[in-house]
Amino acid sequence: MGTVVNIIVGSHVWVEDPDEAWLAGEVLKITGKDAEIRTSNGKTITEKLSKIYPKDMEAPAGGVDDMTKLSYLHEPGVLENLKQRYELNEIYTYTGNILIAINPFQRLPHIYDAHMMQQYKGAPFGELSPHVFAVADVAYRAMINESKSNSILVSGESGAGKTETTKMLMRYLAFLGGRAATEGRTVEQQVLESNPVLEAFGNAKTVRNNNSRQDSAPLFTKWQERSRVCQISNPERNYHCFYLLCAAPQEEIEKYKLGSPKTFHYLNQSQCYELVGVSDAHDYLATRRAMDIVGISAKEQEAIFRVVAAILHIGNIDFAKGKEVDSSVPKDDQAKFHLKTTAELLMCDAVALEDALCKRVMITPEEVIKRSLDPASAVTSRDGLAKTIYSRLFDWLVDKINNSIGQDANSKCLIGVLDIYGFESFKANSFEQFCINFTNEKLQQHFNQHVFKMEQEEYTKEEINWSYIEFVDNQDVLDLIEKKPGGIIALLDEACMFPKSTHETFANKLYQTFKAHKRFIKPKLSRTDFTIAHYAGEVLYQSDQFLDKNKDYVVPEHQDLLSASKCSFVQGLFPPLPEESTKSSKFSSIGSRFKLQLQSLMETLNSTEPHYIRCVKPNNLLKPAIFENQNIMQQLRCGGVLEAIRISCAGYPTRKPFFEFINRFGLLCTEAIEGNYNEKAACQRILEKMGLQGFQIGKTKVFLRAGQMAELDARRAEVLNNAARIIQRRIQTHYAHRRFIAMRKAAILLQSTCRGRLACKVFESKKREAASVKIQKHARRYEARKSYKKLHLSALVVQTGLRAMAARKQFRFRKQTKAATIIQARWRCHRATSYYKRLKRGVIVSQTRWRGRLAKRELRKLKMAARETGALKEAKDKLEKHVEELTWRLQLEKRLRTDLEEAKSQEAAKFQNQLEEMQKKIEEANAALVKEKENVKKVIEEAPPVVKETQVFVEDTEKINSLTAEVESLKASIDSEKQKADDTEEKYNELQRLSEERRQKLEETEKKVQMLQESVHRLEEKLSNLESENQVLRQQAVSMAPNKFLSGRSRSIMQRAESHIPIDAMKAAGLDMHSPSINHRVDSTEVDDRPQKSLNEKQQENQELLIRCVAQHLGFAGNRPIAACIIYKCLLHWRSFEVERTSVFDRIIQTIGHAIETGDNNDVLAYWLSNASTLLLLLQRTLKASGAAGMAPQRRRSSSATLFGRMTQSFRGAPQGVNLSLINGSNSAGVDTLRQVEAKYPALLFKQQLTAYVEKIYGMIRDNLKKEISPLLGLCIQAPRTSRASLVKGARSVANTAAQQALIAHWQGIVKSLGNFLNTLKSNHVPPFLVRKVFTQIFSFINVQLFNSLLLRRECCSFSNGEYVKAGLAELEHWCYKATDEYAGSAWDELKHIRQAIGFLVIHQKPKKSLDEISHDLCPVLSIQQLYRISTMYWDDKYGTHSVAPDVISNMRVLMTEDSNNAVSSSFLLDDDSSIPFSVDDLSKSMEQIDIGDIEPPPLIHENSGFSFLLPRTD
Repeated sequence: MGTVVNIIVGSHVWVEDPDEAWLAGEVLKITGKDAEIRTSNGKTITEKLSKIYPKDMEAPAGGVDDMTKLSYLHEPGVLENLKQRYELNEIYTYTGNILIAINPFQRLPHIYDAHMMQQYKGAPFGELSPHVFAVADVAYRAMINESKSNSILVSGESGAGKTETTKMLMRYLAFLGGRAATEGRTVEQQVLESNPVLEAFGNAKTVRNNNSRQDSAPLFTKWQERSRVCQISNPERNYHCFYLLCAAPQEEIEKYKLGSPKTFHYLNQSQCYELVGVSDAHDYLATRRAMDIVGISAKEQEAIFRVVAAILHIGNIDFAKGKEVDSSVPKDDQAKFHLKTTAELLMCDAVALEDALCKRVMITPEEVIKRSLDPASAVTSRDGLAKTIYSRLFDWLVDKINNSIGQDANSKCLIGVLDIYGFESFKANSFEQFCINFTNEKLQQHFNQHVFKMEQEEYTKEEINWSYIEFVDNQDVLDLIEKKPGGIIALLDEACMFPKSTHETFANKLYQTFKAHKRFIKPKLSRTDFTIAHYAGEVLYQSDQFLDKNKDYVVPEHQDLLSASKCSFVQGLFPPLPEESTKSSKFSSIGSRFKLQLQSLMETLNSTEPHYIRCVKPNNLLKPAIFENQNIMQQLRCGGVLEAIRISCAGYPTRKPFFEFINRFGLLCTEAIEGNYNEKAACQRILEKMGLQGFQIGKTKVFLRAGQMAELDARRAEVLNNAARIIQRRIQTHYAHRRFIAMRKAAILLQSTCRGRLACKVFESKKREAASVKIQKHARRYEARKSYKKLHLSALVVQTGLRAMAARKQFRFRKQTKAATIIQARWRCHRATSYYKRLKRGVIVSQTRWRGRLAKRELRKLKMAARETGALKEAKDKLEKHVEELTWRLQLEKRLRTDLEEAKSQEAAKFQNQLEEMQKKIEEANAALVKEKENVKKVIEEAPPVVKETQVFVEDTEKINSLTAEVESLKASIDSEKQKADDTEEKYNELQRLSEERRQKLEETEKKVQMLQESVHRLEEKLSNLESENQVLRQQAVSMAPNKFLSGRSRSIMQRAESHIPIDAMKAAGLDMHSPSINHRVDSTEVDDRPQKSLNEKQQENQELLIRCVAQHLGFAGNRPIAACIIYKCLLHWRSFEVERTSVFDRIIQTIGHAIETGDNNDVLAYWLSNASTLLLLLQRTLKASGAAGMAPQRRRSSSATLFGRMTQSFRGAPQGVNLSLINGSNSAGVDTLRQVEAKYPALLFKQQLTAYVEKIYGMIRDNLKKEISPLLGLCIQAPRTSRASLVKGARSVANTAAQQALIAHWQGIVKSLGNFLNTLKSNHVPPFLVRKVFTQIFSFINVQLFNSLLLRRECCSFSNGEYVKAGLAELEHWCYKATDEYAGSAWDELKHIRQAIGFLVIHQKPKKSLDEISHDLCPVLSIQQLYRISTMYWDDKYGTHSVAPDVISNMRVLMTEDSNNAVSSSFLLDDDSSIPFSVDDLSKSMEQIDIGDIEPPPLIHENSGFSFLLPRTD
């Protein structure tokens, strides 16, 4: 707290204000014990030093999440911290382990969704941002781990959000433990749906809230305001259930004979019938649905609402005076109607009901007397019956809900949620407020004890002395209320016992008894009121209705009436009473009963570990973004938060970790920083140098008494002010010296300028004198020269005229000579040109005629080529017919296939030769044409010139004209020849194009022929496979027969058949002479009488051997897993894919499952992932569903009708479409040459199981890597506190470097784990496609974990932490670069959220950035909610800069409000995707071809003859 010593001029302080509670200000002047302060609103006030408190100017802009971290723990500091966080929509704040929740009055779904619950699940308390889920999680973990009961106390005034907070608590607890389902309803559903039921029957609208709860401790004990059933005041409402029933569907209203709420006495006492924005009809249906979920049957629901309707009708039964004295009867027909309706609804006798209301039975030793009641007493009896029925109904509902949810009475531990009304102080306070405040006094005592206990635990943990700390208790108030025999409740019960007692006598008794009690105050102007000084303030109570509200008579007539009801539900509400209690009306004190219930509740709380949540209503307008300081301070005072602060201030209110203390106050003792001291010793030296007393130094923190923090800040401010003065003095000296130097330099410059100016004037005068002499000299010279030039010019004019005349004569003569020469030259040129043109025309004509002749020759050649192309077409047609004939012959006789292929190849070669010859001829013709053109050109060039210059005389104009006409005709003929030549060339090109098209058609025809042959071959193989399968079935039938030996006739047929099979035919049929089937048959011919081993037994042995073999680690052949290849080849050879029933698939799956059973050996998992994915790829490219082959039976029989055909087909050991030569390694084309196998159901099921195992193994590998890097991720996001601690050391740069290396080590650990996993996957040849998917999901997981941690921890949203995380991300980027795109893929892109968030943290000049720049340029991936969260949580621990501008924050809020209206989730957290990100088709497309031909079998089966087909063979 502030003291006179701590406050100096210039200090920033808090001063009390009647309107705003506290105002910030600056001390201007101190006069004695008073200080003059300029406040933040511009006013200047004077206040005593003892009433002002220091303000922490270094507090974070967004406040602190735990107010025990405040440097100054006082009322204005707490209020300002809450206000700052509320402005940022941070509605939760810790005070130690107490949670303060401020009602935002708006929906914030993003902080309550499943993402957020998952984040807080199992998180240590205080690690994440304050939240109601954190409190619930701590209670749940303590119950589970320590087997200790816990309680959560939610308190606050009406409208503070207690109900919603309780809902969130129960929802989270149900999320953690409510998994069991009862009759199709989960515990979570039942817990959550119990709230609407309890709200309907236990909540009402009060003056301060539309949904005020009149009960406490949901799901345990309920205390109700029973008087509300009969008495309400304007503008309150009765319990919601009455209005809901009046708004029920019409058939319900008619059944219960209800109407508008205005027609019922219990409802029309207030003018408030409806709530704004609330539909009673909708809530009625919602309540019925909630009852269904909770477990209340339809019959019970009908009975419940029948009882509720009966209570409404009871209230309308009015009474009038009867015929007898002091008697009463129903007032009118309307009252009789309601009486009758009530009896019908309660299923009791109407006359008995009237007697129970109007009469009383008095039992005396002599006789039984029946006494009538007057109308007033009858009304009291009526209201008592209504309250009793409603109270019993509500108790039944609570018990039903508890039993439905499954509360185990024998459970050893529990979590109790106490939703308690807060301290109440109205203008008129009655018995209800007295009970409520009594409860809060009890809970406040429990709260104070808990806070004191927490303080003790903190001090014990830090090993400091705390024995002298005093604890302020409120036991005196509790004794005033509940002490026996002299407490208020005892006196109230005593007054209720006497019939003649009134509230005046009760008040006088209180005045006499407690006149000396310091907590009891008698008002001066009232004779019946009294005041109690509670912990939260003084409350004035009106005792007018204390006696009436405390009385609760158990009327035997009411009990007997309802016990005899024909409705079993009503009977259950009123079980029979003991015999002695039925004799007369027995008084029961509500206050005493309430005290006993409260005592029981406190015993339950004392046996549990308490957790406190204080709900606060920020304003009375119930609107968002309004923070009323006075209102909140009162609630903090009533909620005990300020009392907890006072308890903390009694000890050590300021607790600073060593590094923060040194960082703030290290300048007070520089030698402690520069010396080689540890943190604790440095703090000790700082405090000792300051001369403080009473402080304590714990293991990790410095504990300061009240006022010591302000004193240290004052000393710090003094040191900083002295340092500032020294700096200012030095700066001012520097400025003065610099001004002197400048002035001296200016003076010297001015003097030199003046001297220079005088010298310039002297020089100017001398210069003018010399200039005048020179001017005179030049003037005389000018006059003399002028006269001379005039004479000289006259002579020149005469000479010029004479010379011009002579020149003009000479020019005219030369001009005439030149014109004559030009005329002669032009005539000679014209004559030579005319001759040349005639000669040129003749040469062109001769050339044109020669070219035309050559073109005609070429045209004849092209026509001949066209005729040859027609012959080629005829040959092609013949070839097609020949191919058809060959195809038909191939179907009939297989042995001619080789000859057909040879003939086809010869014909193709012949046609190819003919085509090549034709092309050669065309090329020769083209070459000849080119050569001819070159020869003509050469001849023209070598021809001697024929143009000679001879004199030609034009004799006649007609001759010239005839020659001109001849030349024109020659030109026309040349043009026509050129046109013909062009047409010929076009025809040639067209013919050449047609020839090319025909050649292509010929090639296509050849391909079609080849495809037809392949299809024929494929169909034949299908027939042969069907026959071989038939043969296998026959052999199995023979082996299963009683006689296991072939008959002699069969053996002879086999021998004859085999002896007549030529070797060539066997080769043509694709037989391998070394195959086991051939050897087996040869052996059988040699030894006829030796018994054959059962085929099934041999197959079982082979399968057993295969399983034992693949269970071992067989390794890899190149990049191919041996086990997968061996399994595939064996299954193909055994034809397992085509049988209807086999066990080999199940055994293979069991082997894989047993191998990966442990799930923690990544090397084993990677090995089986490689094998399973390879085997799945082979199956995907081989298997197809059966039923596709629908061949005609006749075709099937004709293919193997002969004995030779059946025997040939029986020798085939490979399935359809698969050559034995391929399996044995002779074909290197790979799997793509395999044709698909028609798989049966077991094979298809095996493929599905294998797919599931690939996905399972993939998920196990991914999850193992997540588990390995998760602990390191938590360390990577922590704030770099080690850098702060390095301030103690002398060499800061070295320490910072060490701190950086220590933090980067965590990232390097992640990189090392990723590298090890990559090496494991690569060594086991896992397909790169799967490796990319694994690391893409792992990087997505890293992105989610880092980003969510960043948004949930304010200490992580700092500048320095952004730099460290950025350095760590650089390590991951480097790893991706080294891993290459083949294995890393797009993993780096998955970190886009954390990369952009970190980029925002480390960018400078954030206040200058606009929202458009931030959301589109800097962080385009982040949502507005995420940007808002980062912007409000950011703090610069390195340079002290601010976050984004306030207008940007405001714009973000507006956008968030608009987004909250959309259906899209507004959660700012990311969700980790744990799905399988690929399908079998994706895997198949991504993997390359696999050649399994040259795989060497393992040693275990290498020498076994049954697996000889696995041996690679060469032709």
